[in-house]
Amino acid sequence: MGGRLTAKEIEAAAHPGTTGRPVRLHDGDGLYLQLAPGGSKSWLYRYTLAGKAREMGLGAFGKPARRGEPQIGVPLAEARDKAAEARKVLRNGSDPIDHRKTAQRREAADRQRAEAATFRALADEMVSSREAEWKNPKHVQQWKNTLASYAYPVLGNLPVSEIVTDDVLRVLKPIWTAKPETASRLRGRIERVLAYAKARGLRTGDNPATWRGHLAESLPSPRRVQGKIPGHHAALPWQQIGAFMAELGREPSSSSRALSFLILTATRTNEVLGARWREFDLAEKAWTVPAARMKAKKEHRVPLSEPALAILEAMKPLATRPDSFVFPGRSAGAPLSQMALLMLLRRLNAVAEGEAVPWVDGRTGEAITAHGFRSAFRDWCGESTSYPTDLAEAALAHAIRDKTVAAYARGDLFEKRRALMEAWGEFCGALAAPPTC
Repeated sequence: MGGRLTAKEIEAAAHPGTTGRPVRLHDGDGLYLQLAPGGSKSWLYRYTLAGKAREMGLGAFGKPARRGEPQIGVPLAEARDKAAEARKVLRNGSDPIDHRKTAQRREAADRQRAEAATFRALADEMVSSREAEWKNPKHVQQWKNTLASYAYPVLGNLPVSEIVTDDVLRVLKPIWTAKPETASRLRGRIERVLAYAKARGLRTGDNPATWRGHLAESLPSPRRVQGKIPGHHAALPWQQIGAFMAELGREPSSSSRALSFLILTATRTNEVLGARWREFDLAEKAWTVPAARMKAKKEHRVPLSEPALAILEAMKPLATRPDSFVFPGRSAGAPLSQMALLMLLRRLNAVAEGEAVPWVDGRTGEAITAHGFRSAFRDWCGESTSYPTDLAEAALAHAIRDKTVAAYARGDLFEKRRALMEAWGEFCGALAAPPTC
């Protein structure tokens, strides 16, 4: 069998049964598929070091997993990657087997370190490291008191690597309605401690104390509990949009481009993050959002301004097929998570304790939300332009409340909205004065 192995050859390969020893098929560069008499298949990397031949097992053979299913065994592509990594180690003068053992020992030590790092220990460490930054001694004491009174009895002795959502809820639920302000602050402090633990490499995955898109599904809104029902999502004043867009432009990440696209199209988060390339007609400069992803369950066409088209051009290299997500996430075949936009806004609003948060709602002082940019667009339309109200409402895909008017309004004002969105795109690119801190 000459040349490199193919998937079909591997699938068809079988031990001949004429010997009780394993048979090997060479894939090239020291990588072999080993066929055992019992029918099992595994990968083997053979190399020579200091004149001695050595063999390194790379795992049992496995077919590539289907989407959503766990990978069992090592497929061909992964085996080649492992062999390539072993050759790299060998070129650097090290033994690949010894190198792997060292890495395994390090991983085991890291696991032991994570298991030994309790929530209480990390919380105390984090508060101590920030004490100099927090100039108000009362603020430091509040952190210590709330964690000691409410968090430590439940989380204190748990390894930070093992804390899950149910653990956090066991802390918060008993006081969520009785002491809503304290509970809300406590949630934020638990989130900060777990984020600190992740930064120290002591835990992985999403933060179980995150509010938006997570605990918000299990607990009532703190403002509703306190009798404060907000009428709108926190929105940036429209006069600051240019400065904010310039700030986004300094971070050319998928999340910043997704948020910029959301702002330029005045659409909702799930509409943008769920966008697939097949929904776009770039020649017509149009994006058709399917009814299933629209709040009103009605298909919505969005005219694309030049800045919006530029973002799509920047995202094109990440597309692998016509139905790929425009803003892909880390997992294959999945879109960018809503948490990505939330964390982006938090990073942009990250300041030292005591400093003013830069990007806030002009009326409430709350940190801005992604959804709030629709309000900023609507305010800009009403206060800075002469475009009619029905055009702005159509751009936002708001349903017409008057059923009689709705019965006659069968068009979507697409061409008129095109001029509106071009004007909005031009305004978003005009650098306004940054907010005063």
